[in-house]
Formats: sequence, C-alpha cells, structure tokens
Amino acid sequence: MQVVKPKHRSPFRKFVGKEYYIFRRYLKWHLGSQKFAVVNENVRFVHSVFKHQSLILRPLKNVDMYLQENKRTNLRIAIGHLNNVVIEPGQTFSIWKLVGRPTQSKGYLTGLVLNQGNISKGIGGGLCQLGNLLFWIFAHSELEITERYRHGFDVFPDVNRSIPFGAGATLSYNHIDLQVRNTSQNSFQIKLWLDDTHLHGELLSCKKVHYKYKVVERDHIITQQIWGGYTRHNRIIQIEQNAEKKNERLLVENHAIMMYSPLLEQKL
Repeated sequence: MQVVKPKHRSPFRKFVGKEYYIFRRYLKWHLGSQKFAVVNENVRFVHSVFKHQSLILRPLKNVDMYLQENKRTNLRIAIGHLNNVVIEPGQTFSIWKLVGRPTQSKGYLTGLVLNQGNISKGIGGGLCQLGNLLFWIFAHSELEITERYRHGFDVFPDVNRSIPFGAGATLSYNHIDLQVRNTSQNSFQIKLWLDDTHLHGELLSCKKVHYKYKVVERDHIITQQIWGGYTRHNRIIQIEQNAEKKNERLLVENHAIMMYSPLLEQKL
C-alpha cells in the first residue's frame, strides 16, 4: 500500500483553505435538505445499546500535562451541547452542528492539537477524544456512519490501547466532522458525562434492540514507503450478531503515516 509523502503548506495557505471549507459547510447546513438531530431534555430512553469510557488524563511523551487538564474543560463545554440529543428516524447527528465553533469567548482553553503529525496547541484542543468515543459507540449500533475522517498520522505508539488502531474520528471545526444517519424505525439518544478520571458515553434506544454488534480489526500491516517513512494500514469491520446469521460491514479503512519507528520499543 503506497502513500504519498504529505505536502507542507504555508500557515497562510492553511488558514485560507480552512476558512474556505468552513464557509462551504455553513452553506450546506443552511441550504441543504438534511434534517439534523437536536437535544431534547424531556426524553429519557431506557434501553441501553452500547456504552464506553475513555481516560481523560493520559500522560504522553513531550506533552505538558496542563494541556490534558485543559482538555477536561473543553470536553465539559462540548458535551453540554450534545448530552441528551435524540436522533429520530431520518435524522442526521453532527458533532459540529450542535457544538458550534470552539472559541476562547465560550470558555474553551488551549489544548493539544495535531498539525501535520506534530504536537501543537490550539483553542479547544483535545476534542478528538470526543470524536473517538462517539465513533466507537456508533460502531456498535445500526446507525450509519456517513461522515468520518481518519487521523492521517499515527503519532503515539500502541501503549495500553484497548481498541483497534484507527477506530476513532478526528475533528476540526466544522468541515472535519463525525456524522451518523438514522436509517432505522427506532429512535436513539446520546448520553455523555465526565467524572474525575473518564469521559463516558452511552447510546440508548426508544425500542429495545434485539441484536449486538462486534467491531474487529482486519488486514493490519506496516509498510515502508519509497520515500523512507513507515505507514500503517487496517480495516475496521462491524459484525452484526443475531439469531439467524452474522452480517459484516466495512466501517472504515485507515492509512496513516507513522511518526515513530515501528522497529523500536516505544514508551509514552
């Protein structure tokens, strides 16, 4: 699997390009025909479909811990716009449509962001943890993942990884989003909360779901490219388990440039 070496663009080119795509997404929101899910505080579904949690403070090599602490604040603000959202049949759930632009005036702090595979800082940094958590939850449901962007760089080694590589979603306001569409006749609700150590999420349904999903990794391979670097590839497969048979569906395929040597023992 060959991957082209990434191009390095000037800060001005990156800014203009990002704002252009942000404007295009605004137009799509306001002029398109999609029906988006909204928060409904009056609804309380009781049938649990799937739940997951992820550690908030994760010590990382060469990363200041205050950025991780700030991430906690950023996550708390963001999930305040997502908790209790109800996805009715025919509706689309979008993280950014509900959260809005993360700015300092809204209380967001400087957090960790990735820029062309390098660790950097930015207002609202750390929200990719929210995208990763929600992707993993949606992957265990019948909701159709219609928009998801992979991390183009594999920055941190697999130390204490509990889910397959690439089983997440990167976020950048507002054109790099995580969206799912409800193509079923059931309604779903998202619950999100923080405690002292973890970000928690749960998907609930109006009517009881009588089947389960398993998510597995296949075809994982590390390849050395002709330009000298290493890349990592895999596929994430959803397996529907019911009484009659097992149905499989390809969720995502990942191709990422490794920012560390795969031949050496790595420590966070």
